[in-house]
Amino acid sequence: MRKPDFNDLVWFQAVAELRSFTKAAAKIGVAQSTLSQRIKDLEARMGVSILTRTTRNVALTAAGERLLETISPRFAAIEDDIADLMALRDMPSGSIRLTLSDHAFESVVWPKLKPVLASNPDIAIEFSIDGGFRNIVEDGFDAGVRLGESIEKDMIAVRIGPDWRLVAVASPSYVARRGVPEHPQDLIHHNCIGMRHITSGGLYSWEFEKDEQPLRVRVDGQLVFNNAYAMIDAAVSGLGIAYMPENIVAAALEAGTLVQVLDDWSPFFEGYYLYYPSRRQNMPVFKILTDALRHKA
Repeated sequence: MRKPDFNDLVWFQAVAELRSFTKAAAKIGVAQSTLSQRIKDLEARMGVSILTRTTRNVALTAAGERLLETISPRFAAIEDDIADLMALRDMPSGSIRLTLSDHAFESVVWPKLKPVLASNPDIAIEFSIDGGFRNIVEDGFDAGVRLGESIEKDMIAVRIGPDWRLVAVASPSYVARRGVPEHPQDLIHHNCIGMRHITSGGLYSWEFEKDEQPLRVRVDGQLVFNNAYAMIDAAVSGLGIAYMPENIVAAALEAGTLVQVLDDWSPFFEGYYLYYPSRRQNMPVFKILTDALRHKA
């Protein structure tokens, strides 16, 4: 058998880990047809099938599982060795794909990273901003930002922000028309501005807590968004009650364009964490990222 083209093995690893030719081709930056043909050529040279393809799924054969188990640790070791060599450079470099919510980006990540990027021109970051829970390995991300309570146990997690709470807010004109809810259950009689989960597609049930007693309320109303800042504008415009992170409505509360309701029912949530696979932790670009973002209590 001819010696394999190591690019083919790298491409096979991408398909095997993502279980998708479409996602792997997008990650690598080649046409799906090109990727498919290269895998077929690799199978022909090896004389064994390594992937099983259907119209909807890609699965590994027994030979494919063995090949992936063989090459993955070797490629990871090569990546770590290269990262160690890059650490010898005077100017750190590297690229990171990061998934996070708009609130995490605006309130924690972006303010801390702007000065770092200005002083490290060889570091490149791609931000994917949405409210969904992403599998960073399967979706081709290097790292993500989430609340501490929702991070997988096999990830490295670094605290990057303080605890924060959600608050129910409305415009003074809305409160004057509809009154002030005295209890979270009163919200079922109000026009509430909903938030839809990107990943599950479901509407967020508002979470309250008082005297260590949690309470969830399924609200309803004219408007549903998947972006926190659009919800603020709708609330300021008098179109309903919104349930928002306190820090991003602080300016509107201070200006009087929004007022807070149900204050004694507003719970605190554990702050944001940067999380990533353990094999990334030795990369110099990750050290710069974590040093910049790390929360100082």
